[in-house]
Amino acid sequence: MARGQQNEKKPAKKPKPVRYFDYSLLFLIIFLLCFGLVMLYSTSAYYGVLRYDDGAHYVKRQLQASVLGLVAMLIISQMPYRIWMKMSTLAYLVALGLCTAVIFLGSEKKGQSRWFEIGPFSIQPSELAKVAVIIFLATVVYKTSKQVGNFKTLMKVMTFVLPITGVVAYNNLSTAIIILGIAVCMLFVASPKYSHFLIMGGVVLVLGVVFISLAAYRAERIEIWLDPEHHEKGFQTMQGLYAIGSGGLFGKGLGESMQKLGFIPEAQNDMIFSVICEELGLFGAVCLILLYLLLIWRFMIIASNAADLYGALIVVGIMAHISIQVVLNIAVVTNTIPNTGITLPFISYGGTSILFLLSEMGLALSVSRGIKFEVT
Repeated sequence: MARGQQNEKKPAKKPKPVRYFDYSLLFLIIFLLCFGLVMLYSTSAYYGVLRYDDGAHYVKRQLQASVLGLVAMLIISQMPYRIWMKMSTLAYLVALGLCTAVIFLGSEKKGQSRWFEIGPFSIQPSELAKVAVIIFLATVVYKTSKQVGNFKTLMKVMTFVLPITGVVAYNNLSTAIIILGIAVCMLFVASPKYSHFLIMGGVVLVLGVVFISLAAYRAERIEIWLDPEHHEKGFQTMQGLYAIGSGGLFGKGLGESMQKLGFIPEAQNDMIFSVICEELGLFGAVCLILLYLLLIWRFMIIASNAADLYGALIVVGIMAHISIQVVLNIAVVTNTIPNTGITLPFISYGGTSILFLLSEMGLALSVSRGIKFEVT
C-alpha cells in the first residue's frame, strides 16, 4: 500500500440525532406520588376508621386513581404531542359543556355542585378544564404567535378563556383562579410586551372584587382570614396553624400528629400540608417545597429546549398550573391568603385531581421526547 494512501484521513462521522426523555422528571413524579400516598395514609387513617371502619379507605381509593393516572401518563407520553392540536377545540368544548352541566346535574357536596356521581366513583369536570385550557390555549397562541404581541389579539385570545372561567367560577372560584392564572402565564411567555399585563391585571382585580362581593360566603372568608382567632368559623385555620407551630424543626414523627385526630376538618384534603409540618417539621416542609422547585426546574428545561413553540407552551401551562396550585395551597394553610379550597398537587386526596395531574405529566414527558440532540 502506498504511503500516501496510508496517510489518508477517514471521513468524519456525521453526528447522529438522539431523542431525549426526561427521566429526572419521571423520577420526581413517582417520588412525589409515593410520598403523597404515605402522607395521605398517615393523615386519613383516623377518618377512615371513624367513617368507613377502614384506616386505609382513602389511600386505597387514591392508589386506584394513581394507577389509572400512571397508565394514562405512560400512554400519553408515547404519543406525539402535536396530535393534541387537532383535538384542542373539541377538548375545550367538552370541558365547557361538562362544567356547565355539573351546575344543573351534578351531585351536591358541602353546598356545592361540583361532581358527577358515576356508581362508586365521582368525577370533577373542573379538573378536566385545566388540561383542556392548556392544550387549547397553546394551539391558539401557536397559530397567532406573530400577532400575539398586539393588545387586541391578546384580548381576543383571553376571550376564549373567559367562558370556561366564568362557568367554573360559579361554584368553584379557586379552580377558576387557577385556570385564569394558567392563561395569563402562557400569554405572558408568548407576548413580548409586558405592559399589556398590567392593564389586564387591573381588569382582573376589579372583576375579582365584584365577583367576591356577589356572594356573602366569599366576603365572609376574607373576614375569617383577617381575624381567624375571634371568628366563629376560623376553627380550621387556627387548628392548621397550631399543627404547623407544634411541629418545630423536625416534627413529632410520622403518624404522630394530634391535630389530624378530628381537630382539622378533612385534614386529608386542602389542609394536608399542616399535618406534614406537624409530623415532619420545618425540615420536611422545606424538603417538599424543594421537590416542587426541582419539578418546576425540569419543566423549565423541557420548555426551553422543546422542538417547537407549541410544545413549549404546553409545558409552560403545566408549569403554571403546578406552581400556582402549590403556592396558593401553602398560602391558604399558613393563612397568608383567604381560604380558597385548593389541593396540594400529588399529596392531597382527590381521585380526579391525581388522574388529570398525571395525564398532564404525560404531556410534559411527551414534549421531552421531542427534544433532539446530536452525538458524534
